[in-house]
Amino acid sequence: MNGNIALLLIQDGLTVGAIYALLAVALVLVFTVTRIIFIPQGEFVSFGALTLAALQTGQVPKTIWLLIALACLVAVRDSVRCIRSGEGLRAARGILVNVVVSFVVCGLVYVLAPLQFPLWADAIISVVVVVFIGITLYRLAFEPLQSASILVLLIAAVGVHLALTGLGLAMFGAEGSRTPPMFDFQGQLGPLQIGGQSIAIFVSASVAMAALSFFFGATLGGKALRATAANRVGARLLGIRTARAGTLAFGLAAALGAASGVLISPLSTIYYDTGFLIGLKGFIAAVIGGLVSYPLAAVGALAIGLLESFTTFETSKLKDVIVFALILPVLLLVSFTHRSSGEEQNN
Repeated sequence: MNGNIALLLIQDGLTVGAIYALLAVALVLVFTVTRIIFIPQGEFVSFGALTLAALQTGQVPKTIWLLIALACLVAVRDSVRCIRSGEGLRAARGILVNVVVSFVVCGLVYVLAPLQFPLWADAIISVVVVVFIGITLYRLAFEPLQSASILVLLIAAVGVHLALTGLGLAMFGAEGSRTPPMFDFQGQLGPLQIGGQSIAIFVSASVAMAALSFFFGATLGGKALRATAANRVGARLLGIRTARAGTLAFGLAAALGAASGVLISPLSTIYYDTGFLIGLKGFIAAVIGGLVSYPLAAVGALAIGLLESFTTFETSKLKDVIVFALILPVLLLVSFTHRSSGEEQNN
């Protein structure tokens, strides 16, 4: 390996690591706010990329039918709960608004899909559809379990992952799709040839991190999420609706997942289950950050991207084994750091 090859591997590693960083931040966000280890985060990647691929060919993406089905199930669940609790018109109005918004989004996509808008416009539409899927998914599967233990939430997350994987196969089939690059640009930086899509990934990841930093530090919604993450009971006492905070967290996570899929689809063929492996690597980065630290998770994601790039060059057969083995020393370190506190509690 010479210096030029090493630079190319670093470039590839940082590009992939930026995608992992977006997913890691989304997983940390969901866990800190809702205590859910969100295994299906990778499905948002696949749904975003494959929705964009369908829109690019002028087809109506089948994800809108999934959104309609989820919205109807949420409406039925909320209606039954309202009848049992004796709540009146106010609750019914809220249910109607949620259903109408989802149907309006799906109707607009159904009408606009055959018009074949530019790539950037189709990308925005894809992200919006997946965001609403994420929100309705939380309201249907996880909102009723918000007081459950982490183990119960993890089991529910695994069940949702299996369901979404099967639905992905039914909606998109076994064939993969690839989209054209958003920026068809080739630049030269010394021995490196930098593509427009790599630049788009770096810029998008940087903008997303900066936007999230501003959101958490300077907006009421972000401060509410931070308060919910720090102390759920205390947040309720202060009047913060923790269920609404969960909805917001899932919406942001779905946006980051769908954006990741849109960004990576020009570089790699995306299948209905591709996102699961990508999401797992984002999860390893989130674990490196302790599932609480956004900067550590982002740094861990970049490290994973670099490690994967170099191990692919040396031995492609073992690249996933080596990357997933990275979680072992992290878990070992966590077990040592928490052992003393556990012993103190036993005493």
